[in-house]
Amino acid sequence: MATEQAIDTTELVADASLAAQRRALPDQPGVYLFRDARGRVIYVGKAKSVRKRVASHFSKAQGGGRETGSPGHAEMVAAVEHIECVVVATEVEALLAEQGFIKQYRPRFNIRLRDDKSYPFIAISLDEDYPRVYFTRERHRSSRAYFGPYSNAKRVRSTLEVLAKVFMFRSCTGSEPGRRSGSPCLDYYIKRCGAPCVDYVSKEQYRESIEGVIDFLEGRFATIERDLEARMRAAAAEEEFEQATLERNRLQAVRSLLERRRVTSESVGTFDAIAVAVDGRDANAQVFQVRDGVLSDRQSFYLANEAEREEAEVAEEFMLQYYGGSTSIPALLVVQRETVADTPRAALADALSARRGGPVELRAAERGEKRRILELAERNALLALDQERLRSERRRQTRAQALDGLQQALDLDAPPIRIECFDISNLGGTHTVASMVVFEGGAPKKSDYRRFKIRTTEGAADDFASMAEVLARRYAQWERQADISPHDPAYDQSFASLPNLVVIDGGKGQLAAGMGPLRGFRERGVAVVSLAKRIEEIFLPGRPAPLVLEHSTPELQLLQRVRDEAHRFAITHHRSRRDKAMTSSLLDELPGVGPARKRALLTHFGSPEAVVAASSEELQAVPGLPAKVGRELHGFLHRAG
Repeated sequence: MATEQAIDTTELVADASLAAQRRALPDQPGVYLFRDARGRVIYVGKAKSVRKRVASHFSKAQGGGRETGSPGHAEMVAAVEHIECVVVATEVEALLAEQGFIKQYRPRFNIRLRDDKSYPFIAISLDEDYPRVYFTRERHRSSRAYFGPYSNAKRVRSTLEVLAKVFMFRSCTGSEPGRRSGSPCLDYYIKRCGAPCVDYVSKEQYRESIEGVIDFLEGRFATIERDLEARMRAAAAEEEFEQATLERNRLQAVRSLLERRRVTSESVGTFDAIAVAVDGRDANAQVFQVRDGVLSDRQSFYLANEAEREEAEVAEEFMLQYYGGSTSIPALLVVQRETVADTPRAALADALSARRGGPVELRAAERGEKRRILELAERNALLALDQERLRSERRRQTRAQALDGLQQALDLDAPPIRIECFDISNLGGTHTVASMVVFEGGAPKKSDYRRFKIRTTEGAADDFASMAEVLARRYAQWERQADISPHDPAYDQSFASLPNLVVIDGGKGQLAAGMGPLRGFRERGVAVVSLAKRIEEIFLPGRPAPLVLEHSTPELQLLQRVRDEAHRFAITHHRSRRDKAMTSSLLDELPGVGPARKRALLTHFGSPEAVVAASSEELQAVPGLPAKVGRELHGFLHRAG
């Protein structure tokens, strides 16, 4: 009873503290951040009145007022331990600040692109004399133009193929065109490049081609058709029939591509139709890009909606994220009626207008071609959610089948819900490390992955001793966590969890090395096996002959995925340690020398040895290094010998 009373008192104190924080919030426009017990930002929101908006979160979670929050919303509010806010002048500033915080913290309960992969972009290196047009998944150079994001990498590469035929830009890498031989490459002879490397095309002509690429990616198709036709007629008038034929072929290629995508007349103009479908914690957003009456592209994005927010809120956050770094925002966005009705439309339109550099209108299409295209986007969003639900169910069934198969094959009392796998990585006994990966319910749980630096076998390639050390440390960590409160900052959920199955990467020797350290686990019902790579043999304690499963069985495939993931994780850690060791030097230990001054010293002297041999006057003369620091370095080096 005393313990329960203490817990209740703690909760009351925490609630009182949170209520005080809420009362102290300003009744002004701003952005608020919810943090959990570990200090992590779990949600970022914006409001005309921060105090009223935060209060609505808590009243909805408690069932107060006219509406009751969803389970996801209640889970978010229950996790809040601390509230921060930033006051701004207007709603537009609040929208932009909110997106900045979301990008910085990636909060769990905000709308975000669910896919782990980065989406592809088309980049144009405008900072080069002869710009390149290329496929990329990165977007960090301010001097380059990026178009996207796109949801289908195959379509992006197909678009680049068409653009290369029409606009003949270079495919060679590097800031300067050409190759070491000094002659044009094959692209020139098959009419895919104008060969700027040998001055067959001037810088001005090449830039005109790049402007054509930009026009195409921004959807100015009518302009492209008109220019190509004018160039074809001009070449024919000059009796340059080969050039005229080339321009005609380019025009036909563009028209053929556009006709296949044309969904309405040119009079409809240019706009994006955006539709969102929501199903619990899953959501899908469809973006239909119509340019001069042509459906230039269709993007489909799966979104994580952990707080189970409504369509209007999902659509608002998605649009701000999607158009956040876009260079091509149309003047008209056709959206669902709910989005226009429930969203602070003026603030959202003003924020997008600021990014576009021109007015942006949000409109709900009531009839006509725009309504037809929006309905098409809505149907695709619902269909995408249905298909994802079916895929998730198939994956769940496959994982359940694999766990049931493992239970039967290994003669376990229950399915191995939590599987931990350990692997060792070293190179000639140096920089030896170990990895621990965790699968729960047949899927990776990356937050529980752990790495170990092996201490006892450094300099000797002894996988057996290394495995024994890491398994002993794993069990010791479990015992240590048993004495720590879950609310203690030192508490580690991964080490505190008891696995159902431990998989050791290796054969009979590695399994034997782990039996002693894991005796405590085995006494508590944890199964221990090893998986050898040669013919995927499974070694079990007390059985002289290995267990060999059919390669097509889900249970063996699950064990292989767990083992391969442990191997990948160990190799990555080993390489990072090895690379760090190779790039370290005496300069890393000098007082007052950070990365910038280290670069300055190496640039000036050429090597660490030359730095050590330098006189005090030479050190003081290094550009970017204060004279006082130079004198102190000389004294330190000579004092240390």
